[in-house]
Amino acid sequence: MESTTAPIDAKVDVVDDKKVEDVGEKRAISEEELEANHVQYTDAEARRILTKVDYRLVPILALLYLVAFVDRSNIGNAKIAGMAKDLNIEKGLKYNTAVTLFFVPYTLLEIPSNIVLKMMRPSRWIAILMFCWGIVMTLMGLVESYGGLLAGRFFLGVTESGFFPAATFLLTLWYRRFEVQRRMAVFYIAASLSGAFSGLLAFAIENLDGRGGRAGWQWIFLIEGLVPVALSLIIWKILPDSPETASFLTQPERDILIHRLANETGSGHGKVTNQDKIQKHHIIAGVSDWKIWCGIVVFWGNTVGVYGFTATVPTVINELGYSTANAQLLTIPIYVFAAIVTLGFAWWSDHAQTRSPFILAGYTIASIGFIAQLSIPHPKYPGVTYGFLFPVAAGLYCPFISLVSWVANSLAPSSKRAVGMALLISCGNMGGIMGSNIYLSREAPKYRTGFGVSLAMCLLAIVATFVMRWGYSRENAKREKMLLEHSEEEIRARYTEQEMLDLGDKSPFFRYTL
Repeated sequence: MESTTAPIDAKVDVVDDKKVEDVGEKRAISEEELEANHVQYTDAEARRILTKVDYRLVPILALLYLVAFVDRSNIGNAKIAGMAKDLNIEKGLKYNTAVTLFFVPYTLLEIPSNIVLKMMRPSRWIAILMFCWGIVMTLMGLVESYGGLLAGRFFLGVTESGFFPAATFLLTLWYRRFEVQRRMAVFYIAASLSGAFSGLLAFAIENLDGRGGRAGWQWIFLIEGLVPVALSLIIWKILPDSPETASFLTQPERDILIHRLANETGSGHGKVTNQDKIQKHHIIAGVSDWKIWCGIVVFWGNTVGVYGFTATVPTVINELGYSTANAQLLTIPIYVFAAIVTLGFAWWSDHAQTRSPFILAGYTIASIGFIAQLSIPHPKYPGVTYGFLFPVAAGLYCPFISLVSWVANSLAPSSKRAVGMALLISCGNMGGIMGSNIYLSREAPKYRTGFGVSLAMCLLAIVATFVMRWGYSRENAKREKMLLEHSEEEIRARYTEQEMLDLGDKSPFFRYTL
């Protein structure tokens, strides 16, 4: 049953719900006002409101992430569609360098991007990012040299850097801690499906080979770059920014969302806020939390494997004896399976109200897949090799969303969360630099370095997950002991209401998710 603190005869003030253009013109109800108004709601009302938010927010973010991941990973499809031959990058590390270069600006600019996000409307910032990366992707369809390809990959990293941390942070502004992962999973499986969609789309676009004097791989970049450009022209208008300013909700509905989120500390006591203005101490707190740095190691288990796997799996299948066209199509079932497992883990994790066991399970599944790939005598038994690509993909994708949700659950207030999540994703994606350089063409079709390093990173991620859980559990135990030794009133007397909110996840009333 939904926990409510309001008296039975309480009422909510209703204000004019007219639509306004600027976020500053719509009145944002403060947490103190919500307490004064004694917001009352039932489970059914909360579910109805969340359903409205689900239909408005989650599909839009899923579509945008699908487009973003297609654009960053389509270089793998372009490679076997003729790009490697046309640009003379079939041998050596030239292709790996092009894949890697994306991650240099991508990792460096995510924290600055989320700081900008906290200072302006998320819908407008995301639209700007989309327009810019779409232009870069389209221009990559015009490159005719290796240098041009490197320039394109670099600026694609610049322009895409802010989207994922912005989108995941935006979700945390709408949902409570054990509601967010299943929504984030629907959003994130767009990455899994992008592998399937990208292979299918590349298969179709290759038929344009020679049209307009452009090769099939160039048409892949051109067409897939125009999509985000078109979406950016409307996304700033339809993507909602926050519960405080959501024009598709009534004022009482907005009040209920804000009230539910303000009381989400994990202990049933105290409050948190999403209405804070970002300041220097939030940035320092976000980058100095050791548990986030430990989470980065867990993240590397995902990115080392995923980015190398995504960029190489069409080639792996192709070199098992399948034609180029069939290799593109055979990637589809792998990513669909990964999407189903990821979604199932997310629902289960929210229901069980825990994160770390699902991270451990995911990396264990991936490890089994990598051990099988190292054991099978390639290129013999292509069917068996192909079959064990399924646990690799599923095991790599499913723990990632649990990790992002885990860290998001454990950071408050929202400004610290914005910086901390950006740090996690920024440094975590540096694993993509390693992942892009461990699948070596000279080792085809066995790729022992790629599969071996990916396996090692999965095992390291398992160890780091245990360390994170220990850290969070220890802090929770300290705070439980404090509440046993002192009354809630005694603890509250030490702080003003604003000081308590500023403490965020350091508040004695805040509990970390395990």
